[in-house]
Amino acid sequence: MSELGLKPLSPRAELHLHFQGAIRPATLLGLARRHGIALPVDDLPALREWFRFRDFAHFVEVYALLRACLVEPADYELVTYELGSELAGQGVRYAEVTFTPGPEVYRGPRETFFDGLSAGRERVRRELGVELRWIFDIPRRTVTLHPHMPLADFITDCAINGRYDGVVALGLAGTELGYPPEPFEPWFDRARAAGLHSVPHAGETAGPASIWGAVRALGAERLGHGVRAVEDPALLEYLVEKRIPLEVCPTSNIALGVYPSLAEHPLRRLVDAGAVGHREYGHAGDLRHPADCRSRTAAHRVWPQQCGRRAGPPECH
Repeated sequence: MSELGLKPLSPRAELHLHFQGAIRPATLLGLARRHGIALPVDDLPALREWFRFRDFAHFVEVYALLRACLVEPADYELVTYELGSELAGQGVRYAEVTFTPGPEVYRGPRETFFDGLSAGRERVRRELGVELRWIFDIPRRTVTLHPHMPLADFITDCAINGRYDGVVALGLAGTELGYPPEPFEPWFDRARAAGLHSVPHAGETAGPASIWGAVRALGAERLGHGVRAVEDPALLEYLVEKRIPLEVCPTSNIALGVYPSLAEHPLRRLVDAGAVGHREYGHAGDLRHPADCRSRTAAHRVWPQQCGRRAGPPECH
């Protein structure tokens, strides 16, 4: 028991957390200054205020700049270690962290960015007792905006070749409206054939059709968000029957305008329907931006199997 009479945190798993979104504001400021990257503001209080999202489009804007400030392998190691430290403080012992290798990775470190992730992951395991696994995700809109870059191929290659070094799944994230899951089926087919799991985001800012697409075309085994399933009773029944759980993030949904308030959030209906495995409410103070300093409802399907080690980072072509 603590001095306040509170019970110590029981060990828990974190299943919906974005690597780039977990960068601390102070760390972001330091990285931007180190690499000469201009931020909209140049002091910590103003930067924290900038992280207060107006809507999903603003979130995407912030997220793109967060990704751009990761330049060297040491940057990835630093953020990984700080993330692990934050998770350890919340009682988390296992986490599946979504990492987006966007254009900045393709243009930059490519073969070496994974060195930073792996070094940080090993330190987190050794010093903090937290086991990290990676979900490499394809950013829907970004892939479309950069047709000259084979980003989907690159990310899928990185994920497949990193499966012995902690990568457990391929994901799909970013803007849903106008970017349905179905066109990404070939890359998910490749990843699943190689032994990776399928964990796309769907049913956050788009409705049930997006979830149906993720399930039918991508073979989703777990869904990022998926809250809009409540709009289609047949879909909700299907998810429960097939044991495809949801990663529900209520305060993120409120911050990004998916729902106007917690009172109007469908969490209770989803839990009552059996679409959510168990609830986990965590708060990260001001160390992560609001979409990731959230109450989390963790789905129950995790893949904590030990991955065999191999020499060197994965090859990303």
